[in-house]
Amino acid sequence: MALSLLQKAQIWLLKAVAGLFLKLFQLFSSRKPGLSGKKLPPVTDPLLLLSATQLARKIRRKEVCTRLQQHTARWIDPTNIYLFIYFSPHYFSLADREAAQVDKLIEEESGGEEVLEDRLPLLGVPLSVKEAFALQGMPFTAGLFSRRGIIANVDAPPVALLKRAGAIPLGVTNTSELCMWMESHNHLYGITKNPYDLERIPGGSSGGEGSILGGAGAVIGIGSDIGGSIRMPCFFNGIFGHKTTPGVVSSDNQYPPFSGRQEEYLSTGPMCRYAEDLLPMLKIMAGPNAHMLSLNTKVDLKKLRFFTVPHSGCLLTTPVSKELVDIQKKVVERLEADLGVKVQEVHFPELRYGFQMWDTYLGLPDKEGKSPRAFAALLGEPGPPVRPLWELLKWMLGKSKHTMAAIGLALMEMTHVSKPSSSIIQKKEKLQKEVEELLGNDGVFLYPSHPRVAPKHHHPLFTFFDFTYTGILNILGLPVTQCPLGLSEEGLPLGVQVVAGKLQDHLTLALALYLEKTFGGWRDPGAN
Repeated sequence: MALSLLQKAQIWLLKAVAGLFLKLFQLFSSRKPGLSGKKLPPVTDPLLLLSATQLARKIRRKEVCTRLQQHTARWIDPTNIYLFIYFSPHYFSLADREAAQVDKLIEEESGGEEVLEDRLPLLGVPLSVKEAFALQGMPFTAGLFSRRGIIANVDAPPVALLKRAGAIPLGVTNTSELCMWMESHNHLYGITKNPYDLERIPGGSSGGEGSILGGAGAVIGIGSDIGGSIRMPCFFNGIFGHKTTPGVVSSDNQYPPFSGRQEEYLSTGPMCRYAEDLLPMLKIMAGPNAHMLSLNTKVDLKKLRFFTVPHSGCLLTTPVSKELVDIQKKVVERLEADLGVKVQEVHFPELRYGFQMWDTYLGLPDKEGKSPRAFAALLGEPGPPVRPLWELLKWMLGKSKHTMAAIGLALMEMTHVSKPSSSIIQKKEKLQKEVEELLGNDGVFLYPSHPRVAPKHHHPLFTFFDFTYTGILNILGLPVTQCPLGLSEEGLPLGVQVVAGKLQDHLTLALALYLEKTFGGWRDPGAN
């Protein structure tokens, strides 16, 4: 179906806005000394190279003292200087006290290792937390300058569940402003860097999590995802992450809070370096909803149906690079050779409207007819909504407390039409039906994570629509596991999204284990 005149006009306007940003940014932004090729030093402490599963086992067996927080803290200090992730120093002393309590608990436990494993499967494991989640006693700003000084007085439900399972929080990590951009940059904490190349972005909005985990500064982490905010940071930083089927893991006590129908597309999930940690983390984070997923079901990969979708065909996005096309083809070749399966290439014409679908559905009203809160209103809290054009002028004069990305999103919000496009609604419903029929309860498909490996800082301002490769899967409500697939010739992480039908999260998690074994999983950024 051809684009309507209105849709063509919207595409032209959006591209014009992106072009304007490019010219303005080149004219007014300050140039920093080049960091190209610089990366994090190699990890020297072997404890930092263990998975959460391995580490918890060693702690239960008293092979490792839980004061490993001291090991982590020693590494985080130089890591934070390189990556600008943000941790609150006072929280390390609290984490150390909690670690001492864990040591005491192990000494007093009379039931043995099995009892501890059942009660506290993550006993003593260092955890980092995206700053958009409430972590009691820590900043809770979502990168918004006007929220500076706000401290969480409770734990978000998944954070509380991980703590109850024995994990020890180290602190909170940086996000994009209000968690609505693919680069973790704000005027509270600064700009977070990628451990594989300090001139590259770590992604967003869970970019601080992706960076600290990719740099081995924490063992496990927690992120949220409404357009790729778990998967892009995991892709750019070479780690594993899982966007759960929506409605399974609680999204309460996050900032900004969801409104309209956004809860249908928002997912909270685990982030980690090792695939074996995804399943136990998800079991814990799902809490009372774990029964909704078949997480205890053994998966025989040879009995699954496999598909590959090489690109979206979207007119707004950058074409998928050859290195990412080639690595996805290598995954197909290995699946067919190792498992004896046939991987079918499929195309969905409606994917070319992915951005319009994401943009339309995030703006839909809830069941009571209440529209979601405007981004400009959130930016202005606790005062009136920001005036985007005025804020842009202030930014040009170096006086704005908001990033160019946030101002740009507020400007784009002004282009929205009041009534959703009926043709976009129809296309989304058609795509939903086709994908669900294809996948059933035993199908998975491979899909590019992004058109390019990690871009340089601020470049997403000019390739905004590339996030559509992740965002469309939020609107479809599907579980997705982001899997690393080695490094490019430039030494940057490659990867792919593994997608399954609703509530079939166990299928993508099982394939993640296979891909880790086959392609090597996470690589130390500092290693040669």
